Amino acid sequence: MRAHFKYWPKRLPHAITVPATSLWDNLETSARRYPDKAALVFFGTVLTYAQLLQKAEQLAQCLRGLGVQKADRVVLCMQNCPQLIIAHFAILRANAVVVPVNPMNRAEELKHYITDPDARVAITTADLAAELARASDALAPRDRLAHLVVTHFTDAFDAGVVGDDAPPAAWNEWLLTRHPLPALADGQVMDWNQALAAAGGLPELQVGPADLAILPYTSGTTGLPKGCMHPHSSIMHNAVASALWGNGCAENVVLVVVPMFHITGMVSVMHTSIRGGATLVVMPRWDRDLAGRLISRWKVTHWTNIPTMVIDLMASPHFGSYDLSSMTYIGGGGAAMPQAVAQRLLEQFDLRYVEGYGLTETAAPSHANPPDAPKQQCLGIPFMGTDARVIDPDTLQEMPVGEAGEIVIHGPEVFLGYWKRPDATEAAFIDIDGKRFFRSGDLGRVDEDGYFFLTDRLKRMINASGFKVWPAEVEALMYRHPAIQEACIISTPDSYRGESVKAVVVLRSTHKDLVTEQNIIDWCRENMAVYKVPRVVQFVTALPKSGAGKVMWRSLQEAEQGN
Repeated sequence: MRAHFKYWPKRLPHAITVPATSLWDNLETSARRYPDKAALVFFGTVLTYAQLLQKAEQLAQCLRGLGVQKADRVVLCMQNCPQLIIAHFAILRANAVVVPVNPMNRAEELKHYITDPDARVAITTADLAAELARASDALAPRDRLAHLVVTHFTDAFDAGVVGDDAPPAAWNEWLLTRHPLPALADGQVMDWNQALAAAGGLPELQVGPADLAILPYTSGTTGLPKGCMHPHSSIMHNAVASALWGNGCAENVVLVVVPMFHITGMVSVMHTSIRGGATLVVMPRWDRDLAGRLISRWKVTHWTNIPTMVIDLMASPHFGSYDLSSMTYIGGGGAAMPQAVAQRLLEQFDLRYVEGYGLTETAAPSHANPPDAPKQQCLGIPFMGTDARVIDPDTLQEMPVGEAGEIVIHGPEVFLGYWKRPDATEAAFIDIDGKRFFRSGDLGRVDEDGYFFLTDRLKRMINASGFKVWPAEVEALMYRHPAIQEACIISTPDSYRGESVKAVVVLRSTHKDLVTEQNIIDWCRENMAVYKVPRVVQFVTALPKSGAGKVMWRSLQEAEQGN
């Protein structure tokens, strides 16, 4: 018996039997059970479960008409909105695979998400469509998108909404603007309403637990982002288990502000809620006062977030006017919740902040704190059906209590492997006691109660407000700047974000005195997602290197931490 079973919720089994059905069945079942119940709320507009099902089936018919067949990969690039959920389930209903893409990516980054999964169809919002088209058009003709389905945010709500449901005025430009549809070289662009009106009948549902469902991408220490192959069964496991863990039921009202292109928002929030018949109150991006109004207005019960959101909400001058009394569950991950903030939540609202831990490779949670016995600034205990250990990364022997090592994970939520990357897949797994364990690359320790704590990272990853930034990826993009001879990305302390990105740059001799640090930052904003953009650029004459010629990034990082 592992030590953490002493703290296991007594109402729950240690492992569960996962439904032998596809993820699509979850929506279909909830719509049959609760046809008139609010499924989605978006700036005051309510979509019932019956309406959500209908729209997803209509879009699935369109995808079939566009030639999408079983196991085809379809790019889905959106901020949070009802159309993202409709499209996600429509892709699954078309027997295809969802490729969720961060909407902050720029054209240079988007090329990889088209070519690597061999995607021919993409679904996006009008504010992002031109960037996707630009990425596609820059590719060789054989690699380009054939179809682009485009929606406007106002396809899902009344632009004239007022009161507590109204969006912040600062959002009007990107939220309310009806952008013209872009042209697509060698392809067709289709408006959302045109797509929903397409006829042709639904294909037979051919997918089941073992079929590929989601291909989310994760970066790493080297090279371009890698696709994580998740079958229906791994996502299903964590959707079912997350609902049980967080007292999920059809009466839950869930605030959805963590992005649903990300594995946490997709699995722990969207799939968990849809399977349970909950109501999702959707925010496209973070705004503390809109969040406060929506929690009060819709009597939100469950809120998964990143700690900076809670900190920001509680710092609002209007915070005292918001009613949080309906909330029964608050938790999240991506960064540690400061102890003082967690204590205030407990004392003022009787809410225990429940932290968890997981990766794209583990379909979100591989660890979670028991809601009735959480520890602060702690990853929690291994999730339902999960065997997690801390091992010596060199000898692979399990470490004693309290000693740091690499966290490894075995369980039904673990992915199958990396898309088209058998080498990376082989390197990511080890066998222990006849089980296949995923190597997280994170260093942690286990206390005497069996709770896991993060201590360091084996991988060069920067955590900026919960967004993972991989230095190798940013460096690869920066090398495309004509003035940059060499670049090394490190983290720099940030009082709000925890960490921010810093670039240490050697300029080519032909560009010295012609380019400023701000020029580099501005170029980065044009060519990469904003959370990856270096907040600080430092010019140096040379980067420190080992005898083998490798950049000694660790010495730069240690020097930065010592400043």
